[in-house]
Amino acid sequence: MLSRLTVRNYALIRELDIEPDDGLTIITGETGAGKSIIVGALSLILGNRADSAALMSKSEKCVVEALFDISDMGLGYLFTDNDLDYDDNTLIRREISPSGRSRAFINDTPVNLALLRDIAVRLVDVHSQHQTLLLHDSDFQTAVVDSYAGNEHAVSHYRELFRSYSEKKVEYETLKAGEERSRADMDYYTFQLKQLEDAGLKEGELSDLERERDMLSNAEAVREALSEVSETLSSGDMSVVNMLATARSSLRKADRFIKEGDDLLSRLESASIEIDDVSGEISTVLTSLEADPQRLGVITERVDHLYALMHKHRCDTEQDLIATRDELRALVENIETGSENLSLLEAALGKDLAQLEEMAGSIAESRAAVTGRISDDMERALRSLAIPNARFSVRLIPEKSLTASGSERAEFLFSANRQTGPEPLAAVASGGELSRVMLALKHLLCSHRSLPTVIFDEVDAGVSGEVANRVGEMMVQMGGHMQVINITHLPQIAAKGRKHYYVYKRDVGDSTITSIKLLSNDERVGEIARLLSGSEVTTAAIENARILIGNG
Repeated sequence: MLSRLTVRNYALIRELDIEPDDGLTIITGETGAGKSIIVGALSLILGNRADSAALMSKSEKCVVEALFDISDMGLGYLFTDNDLDYDDNTLIRREISPSGRSRAFINDTPVNLALLRDIAVRLVDVHSQHQTLLLHDSDFQTAVVDSYAGNEHAVSHYRELFRSYSEKKVEYETLKAGEERSRADMDYYTFQLKQLEDAGLKEGELSDLERERDMLSNAEAVREALSEVSETLSSGDMSVVNMLATARSSLRKADRFIKEGDDLLSRLESASIEIDDVSGEISTVLTSLEADPQRLGVITERVDHLYALMHKHRCDTEQDLIATRDELRALVENIETGSENLSLLEAALGKDLAQLEEMAGSIAESRAAVTGRISDDMERALRSLAIPNARFSVRLIPEKSLTASGSERAEFLFSANRQTGPEPLAAVASGGELSRVMLALKHLLCSHRSLPTVIFDEVDAGVSGEVANRVGEMMVQMGGHMQVINITHLPQIAAKGRKHYYVYKRDVGDSTITSIKLLSNDERVGEIARLLSGSEVTTAAIENARILIGNG
């Protein structure tokens, strides 16, 4: 519900502030006073484009603010999905700067025009003779049928499942495409992995093999060198071992005479023991050291194989090669797991699709059951709106596949003439007829579903007498279920409002501006009398105005 509308510096409006009733609010005024300018200002809230030409004063910005009570509209999800702060009393503001730059805000958060339109269109429906685009919209027509059928809950549940199904389907198609690409390379990945696993890679193996290979390749030179060392250390009278023994014997003769003697003797004995150990280890190595061409061949082949694998996989070290093996193993496991996930997702999709088809079938049956009632109600309403030969029907057209609306879509068929059979509404109805069709639809819908605030901009043009009275009665009935704001020139309709605003022009300095005022009871009588009699308000017109207000 629109709680308050404030407009500053727009067209002929310097400043305007209205607080519509939650039922039927009437706006009247003389021709050219600026009634439709108010609708134009409100259209900025709906995301329509504007530039600096719309500014009254070119040196100040234009600001339009609309405060809405949305506590019972169930729009919290829309705010959450778009990272907006939700408030039961939501403020929408649009600003146009002197340079023509436009900015929009919802609860003081900047938003783009697309998001502004998406939210505002759920809050306000501006309806005029030339603004009946919803009647061209198949989703709107289908929603009308669902309202009659009481399908709101079922359709909401269906759409939630359909959205989940669609998301799963996208995930499935993406996973399937990736799995097919991976499957095409699976044999190659498996071959590479098997090659690396068969290699039995071990960290540090390559350096150990290279060291053993180098030793075996130089076995004779190593034996010769070690033999010379062994002979120097322990063979012959001039060996290191014998010379150390002689040195120890000589030192024992002098150690009691010098204070360092015991320490020096101990160090010589330690050196002798160490040399003996080294000599023994060299002898052991010499015993085991021999040329082994067969072992050398095995090692060389293994080292060459490891280097070939490193080159093939573009690895600098054996650690890199091991990491490549592990990555290939994980890749193969993921492909195998992906196939399992794909099967699970495919099964879930099949289950969801079966449930959707069952729900869509149930919704389709309920839609088919009410099409006749819609036709009867609409024809009755249209005849009361001066289309005596109106024929209206609903055609349900099957879809090729399930959509967010189910298994079919609704199409409204209309004819205003006896000789012409009903055809698609948008193709055959005139502007005035479309306007009355929309009025009739909204009147019939208002007790079936939650509608946004509806603003009628002189949709009663061209009607009078009893038809005008019937239009007014429809709007009163609508006002019992929703907020209706009607800009009108008909006294029969104006008399039925719960609040009545009067739009007028006045001269201020060298400017003419549009203003608006809430009429008191007496002022309201005078305004309806003016609508009845014109510029000269007669006593009879005043009395007639009181009667109309009393009957309203």
